[in-house]
Amino acid sequence: MHDFLRQLPKVELHLHIEGSLEPELMFALAQRNNIDLPYASAQEAKEAYDFNDLQAFLDLYFQGMNVLRHEEDFYDLAMDYFHRARREGVVHVDMHFDPQAHLQRGVPLEVVMGGLLKAKQEAEESMDFSVGMIMAFLRDRPAEEALHVLEQAAPYWKFIDAIGLDSAERDHPPSEFKTLFARAKEIGLVRLAHAGEEGPADYIIQALDLLGVERIDHGVRCLENPDLVERLRREQVVLTVCPLSNVCLKVVDDLREHPLPTLLQEGLNVTISSDDPAYFGGGMLANHVACADAFGWSEDVFVQLTRNAIDAAFVSADRRADLLARLAA
Repeated sequence: MHDFLRQLPKVELHLHIEGSLEPELMFALAQRNNIDLPYASAQEAKEAYDFNDLQAFLDLYFQGMNVLRHEEDFYDLAMDYFHRARREGVVHVDMHFDPQAHLQRGVPLEVVMGGLLKAKQEAEESMDFSVGMIMAFLRDRPAEEALHVLEQAAPYWKFIDAIGLDSAERDHPPSEFKTLFARAKEIGLVRLAHAGEEGPADYIIQALDLLGVERIDHGVRCLENPDLVERLRREQVVLTVCPLSNVCLKVVDDLREHPLPTLLQEGLNVTISSDDPAYFGGGMLANHVACADAFGWSEDVFVQLTRNAIDAAFVSADRRADLLARLAA
């Protein structure tokens, strides 16, 4: 099964590129940029990756990204993840990035975009790898700020596939961002949102009805509302579920208790992703292997999950056809 999962042409729909920052690269960038870290070594940093909830993770997440200062840093960050993912059999990623988190540190948008777009182009030209771009907005920052950043990003709209909504979900309902998402629709961008991870099932409904999202990131708490489950099944809304992330952030205590099998039994359009692999126990291969061990799934289940992801990925029609053909083979 491990060999099968490694060879599976995996597609990741829910990856925060800042959350792929491994401690070793963090230390290398800190040294290059003359930044002091609160850890004596990469191993000490890894030992700090033990979280009680989403906020505890976010505190460390934003601290870690402080080493990202220059275009070269964002390029190195993305290429480090792309190479690692490709070795694990990943062939495509829809990549979230958080411009507000960098702007508020004084890092200009053109620095962030320059580094990430350079890495995307290089990966797509040389690695049999494709990259979708999701400009994510921080729901614990003012909605007006998010709208300003979206307008500021106008020179890059042609490179962006979608906008997303992430960060601390609790007490930050999707309804606060109706204007932002309406503007994104006018621009022609796909809309996504994190919902139903820490927040209630009602946040998923708000994201669908008020924001017009086409994909729900996480969504595991939909099971609290049978009518919502029926709607998600009927409309085949994509759920980008991140199993190891859910364990690390105490959404569930043990992967064997995860609702993933129930979501599949309900006929929902489920996919598997890693979320923030540097912090949550590994990338796509680790998540697939963990699910195989916890749930005893057959190869057919993983093929279906991968097909779901390929169908939903931000890729060209030719690339989608190629990936589906590889999966069939």
